[in-house]
Amino acid sequence: MDHFTDDGKKIRRGIITRLRGNFLAGLIIVAPIGLTLYLVWSVVGWIDSWVWPFIPDYYQPEELVNRFFRSEGGDLIRVNVRGIGVVIFLVFTILVGWIGKGILGRSMLRFGESMVERMPVVRSIYNGVKQIAETVFSQRDTSFDKACLIEYPRKGIWAIAFISTNARGEVRTKISNGEDIATVFLPTTPNPTSGFLLFLPRSDVKELDMTVEDAAKLVISAGLVYPNGKDPTKPPAP
Repeated sequence: MDHFTDDGKKIRRGIITRLRGNFLAGLIIVAPIGLTLYLVWSVVGWIDSWVWPFIPDYYQPEELVNRFFRSEGGDLIRVNVRGIGVVIFLVFTILVGWIGKGILGRSMLRFGESMVERMPVVRSIYNGVKQIAETVFSQRDTSFDKACLIEYPRKGIWAIAFISTNARGEVRTKISNGEDIATVFLPTTPNPTSGFLLFLPRSDVKELDMTVEDAAKLVISAGLVYPNGKDPTKPPAP
């Protein structure tokens, strides 16, 4: 009887263990998809709520639907057309970009920026946002060159960093003794958007074979996600 009871407990524990494992596996699959869809849906709704107030009521989707499809004396038709505002925003932004590339658009932009430069607080906000937008949305190749290891915060302790380019100008002139100086960004964990900008001799930088994306995953996951998950001691899997 006791043996049966022990076997029953083992079976129940085994079932619970398998259910828990399946739940965690499903969570790993569902969570990224669900979070992505939620964020996309929220962003689309936010853009719609920002765009629709600028559209005259006569051209609002609900007004158009009721004008063409509502029967005489019938109830109002309620519609949720989330996403159309995004399309309008995209078309408007493309149109602004096309105008801004022309001679007239560049002249208007220079005139507007000259006016902004005369406003103390507005000038700081505009210049900051403009620099961020140019960095994030620029079509030029501004990504990091390589992932690397550097000794930080002291000798014997290694940290993952990213090589952006060789130091130039006054920085290179002041600290270089004939050796190339690398401009290195040292990210923090788990938020890689903050960190430290370092200037190091190339001899103090050990380049890694892993890609920048794999190194970023390693930093964000606090060392839990390696490029080669099966054997982290080997190079990244092809």
